[in-house]
Amino acid sequence: MSKAIHDSEKLREFHFTAKDFERVCKLIYDRAGISLSDSKRELVYSRLSRRLRAIGIHSFEEYLAYLELGNEEEWEAFTNSLTTNLTAFFREAHHFPVLAEHLRQAQAKGKHPITLWCSASSTGEEAYSMAMTAVDALGTYKPPVTILATDLDTKVLETAKRGVYPEERVSKLDQALVKRFFLRGTGSQAGYVRVRQELRDMITFRQLNLLDNNWPIRSPLDAIFCRNVMIYFDRPTQFSILKKFVPLLAADGLLFAGHSESFFHAEELFKLTSKTVYKLAHKNKP
Repeated sequence: MSKAIHDSEKLREFHFTAKDFERVCKLIYDRAGISLSDSKRELVYSRLSRRLRAIGIHSFEEYLAYLELGNEEEWEAFTNSLTTNLTAFFREAHHFPVLAEHLRQAQAKGKHPITLWCSASSTGEEAYSMAMTAVDALGTYKPPVTILATDLDTKVLETAKRGVYPEERVSKLDQALVKRFFLRGTGSQAGYVRVRQELRDMITFRQLNLLDNNWPIRSPLDAIFCRNVMIYFDRPTQFSILKKFVPLLAADGLLFAGHSESFFHAEELFKLTSKTVYKLAHKNKP
C-alpha cells in the first residue's frame, strides 16, 4: 500500500477494510444488480459513512451486520446512497427528434393511448423531456400519451413528483421552451421553476427495481428509455433485463440506450436502428 493511501486510511473516521468493501459489493449487487469496481471504494466509504453518522453506528462491520438483519428502511437508505442520479433535461438530445417522429407515426396509426416507459427516471428530467417532446410532436398540451417513470431510489422520485427545480437546471434550455413548459417561482419560491401541470398529469412516478422478478407494467409499450443505467450492471444482468423488455415492447416499439451503452451481446433480442436506438430483432416480432 502506498504511503498516500496509508495516510488516507489513518484519516478516516471509520475503519473500512477490504472485507467490508467486498460485503458492500455483494449486498448492492444482490439488491440492485449494481457491480462496483475497486475504483469505487472511496466513493462507497464517503457515501455510507454518512449513514453511519446518521444512525449512530461506529463501524462498518456493525453497520453491515445491522443491514443484514433485514431492516427495510435502512436497506432503502443503503441503496439510495449507492445509486448515481446524474441527469439533465434533454440529455443526449439526439434521441428526442427520433421519439417525436415515432410519436407522430403512432398517432397516424391510430394508437391511443401511446405508452412510454422511462425506466431510470432519477429526479424526473428525462420523463419531463419526453412529455415536452410529446406536446411539441403532437401539437397539444394534452397529447394521447402516458408515461410511466420508475426508479429504484425513492428520494429522487419525491423530487420528480414535485417537478420543482432550481432555475440553473433550465438555464441552458431555449428560453422560449422554458416559458412554455415551466412556471417561475415568486416570493419564497424565487429562484425555482415548476413543470407545468399538463406535463405532470402525463406522468406516473413509481418505485421499481429492475431486478425484481415481476414488473407491474402493462404492455404493449411504444418506447422504453433505459439510458445510462445498464453501465452499472454486468453482462448477464443486462441480458436478463433486456429479455424482460421484449414482451413489453410493441412490435414497432423503440428502446433508447445511453451513449456509452451497446447491446450487441443481445442481438438476438434487439437490433440497432440509429445512434443508441434499438428495435426488436425480427425473430421476436409477431
